[in-house]
Amino acid sequence: MKYQGSPTFTHSQNDKVGVLVTNLGTPDAPKKAELKRYLKEFLSDPRVVEVPRLLWWMILNLVILNIRPKRSAKAYETVWTDRGSPLMYHTQDQANALRENLKQQYGDNIEVEFAMRYGSPSVDSVVDKMLQQGVRKLLVLPLYPQYCASTTGSTFDAIAQSFSKRRWIPELRFVTHYHDNSDYIKAVADKIKVHWEQHGRADKLIFSYHGIPKRYLLNGDPYHCECHKTSRLIAEELGLKDNEHFTSFQSRFGREEWLKPYTDHSLKAFPEQGVKSVQIVCPGFAADCLETIEEIGEENRDYFLEAGGERYEYIAALNADEAHIQVLTKLLESHLQGWAKTSQSTALRNELAKAKGAEK
Repeated sequence: MKYQGSPTFTHSQNDKVGVLVTNLGTPDAPKKAELKRYLKEFLSDPRVVEVPRLLWWMILNLVILNIRPKRSAKAYETVWTDRGSPLMYHTQDQANALRENLKQQYGDNIEVEFAMRYGSPSVDSVVDKMLQQGVRKLLVLPLYPQYCASTTGSTFDAIAQSFSKRRWIPELRFVTHYHDNSDYIKAVADKIKVHWEQHGRADKLIFSYHGIPKRYLLNGDPYHCECHKTSRLIAEELGLKDNEHFTSFQSRFGREEWLKPYTDHSLKAFPEQGVKSVQIVCPGFAADCLETIEEIGEENRDYFLEAGGERYEYIAALNADEAHIQVLTKLLESHLQGWAKTSQSTALRNELAKAKGAEK
């Protein structure tokens, strides 16, 4: 086997620290062909669908990829913008803001890029770019607050696969989760508070997370527990009583049982239980995407209102909000300790600030 080398590598070049921010991915365009290519890559991942490979190959290629791409393309058309897919441009905005923050802190010896687990830009292509830039220490931040084998675990697989064919392997650090990070909890709670200040409160606040098959939980995946812990901590930060908030799971696929309660079923039942107004937030999504904008913002709104609900409001993800960028910056800084040195200009500014504080 031939291992890839770096044709631009020189032994005298300065080693750099790299930060790779990743998210799930998105098709290149809201078209059937692009959706088919994207869904094939996504649904072929054994981390995503844990079904015997031969059986799943037949189901995927003979059934799903002949039906779902056209339907998904129509859904993507409703959220597509001049900048493209919301998930793509939100992630790019987050990476750009983090790059600016970290370069102010550490100078030019740090490189920040983003990649998508499925679709473009691929993990492998961005890793290659960063190695060409001289990155010899790499910190990977998957933008999934709660750990799940289907998302965070799959991202690690992509990183490992990329390096399995390379001659030179950098030092590696990997953020597996931040579901109970106090800054993250406060940022989500503060976003909800701002919404309340502008629109008032509803009968119930719903925390909706992407679902996974129940058997993943039974096989030891911590995702379900981490989602509930995130909900509990946000509710405590908001001072909510148990009957004022609710945790559910969305986006199920196939016939087997997934994590319950289901978001859509719950919304259909709430009006008969006397819950006429709801506000819904998705703390498992670092950026708005098809699942939040179309599924939660539109499809589930219709379910609730058609069942007799009177008021339904979706509270947007943190996206590239300044508060979110500060949360992620602090999270990265904690994982960069011992790797990235504060630049002289930053150190000087910090010393001057301390001196001024001492004078006061």
